[in-house]
Amino acid sequence: MFSHLDPKNRPRMVDVGGKKTTRRTARARAQVHLPETLARQFDGQELHLAKGPVFHTASLAGIMAAKRTSELIPLCHPLPLDQCQVTLEMKGDGLVIIDATVSTEARTGVEMEALTAASIAALTLYDMCKSTCPGIVIGQVGLLEKQGGKADFARTNLPAPLSDLPA
Repeated sequence: MFSHLDPKNRPRMVDVGGKKTTRRTARARAQVHLPETLARQFDGQELHLAKGPVFHTASLAGIMAAKRTSELIPLCHPLPLDQCQVTLEMKGDGLVIIDATVSTEARTGVEMEALTAASIAALTLYDMCKSTCPGIVIGQVGLLEKQGGKADFARTNLPAPLSDLPA
């Protein structure tokens, strides 16, 4: 049985009232593939376009989204976030790596907040760049690690980026 379903298979919010408050941290990653024409505009720190500084804006959007995850995803518990950091890094071949790390002291984890932050940062990057170059592809989004709660989880990386992206 899924934890978000009652015995009659109706949706419910999981009761975390009996769980112990602990330090919980999660890190998620999103990958965005920029076409070469757009990637060449990266100055080593930022991608400046008509709408403004893309990486800076995407980072802020990710942080704002993490704080509102419970409003976006049904049955997520609202959490007081102690920390949220979203970084964007340009790798070779137009690959942008977005990492989101979120922490709290709570009875439930922050995996959804980290995944939301990474996803919204990727969507913001897309939105800011689409008029310049619509060939952007948002690739893998996934949880890299979580600490606290029942069990810790870690993986070294997401699966290899898509290899058959359009030019």
